[in-house]
Amino acid sequence: MVVHPTFARVNTVVYGGRMTDQLSATDWLKQGLKTLTTSGFVALKAEPLAKAMGVSRGSFYWHFTDVAAFHAALLDYWREVAAERVIAALETEGRSEDALRRLIRTAFDTRLATEAAIRGWAMHEPLARKAVDAIDRRRVSYIASLLEKSGWPSARATAQAQILYWAFVGFTLSDRQLARKQQQDAIAELIRIVAPQGRRQSGKV
Repeated sequence: MVVHPTFARVNTVVYGGRMTDQLSATDWLKQGLKTLTTSGFVALKAEPLAKAMGVSRGSFYWHFTDVAAFHAALLDYWREVAAERVIAALETEGRSEDALRRLIRTAFDTRLATEAAIRGWAMHEPLARKAVDAIDRRRVSYIASLLEKSGWPSARATAQAQILYWAFVGFTLSDRQLARKQQQDAIAELIRIVAPQGRRQSGKV
């Protein structure tokens, strides 16, 4: 990730008016994920991004040496938002089995348009493919660790984590949205399947 150490403060002419750009690299990365989600990876270029933000391309190139550097930074930022921050939040709250339940409910209770867009990008770009592979490994490893801490044997925890993650990827890429009740029932059943043995025997979810 190649980023200038300070914010851009460059007077520019922007679509008929003058303004001062004061955008951080993170502002561009957030816009990048929005643009990827709505317009696909082909729109991840300086000109359309600048137009969407109402600024000149000068701010973009202040933070990123070129579009390739922006793409690399965007994929790093996605991993931070979609994996590391999620894991950090779960780690601060309670027991491993409770963390797993929260993770499942969060992951399967929303439509994951950005996740799907990233995976679509990965089908065409090796850099994106590498990022997806890395986040997949990180997530599966974390899920397996939660299962192990909850009492699953290591090998079985790894297998269960992979099965659960396959379900997540299928959910992400599915274009069929379930009715709310049906989706909630499916989430509850998924939690029962991967719940620690002691909790399953007690009938708790």
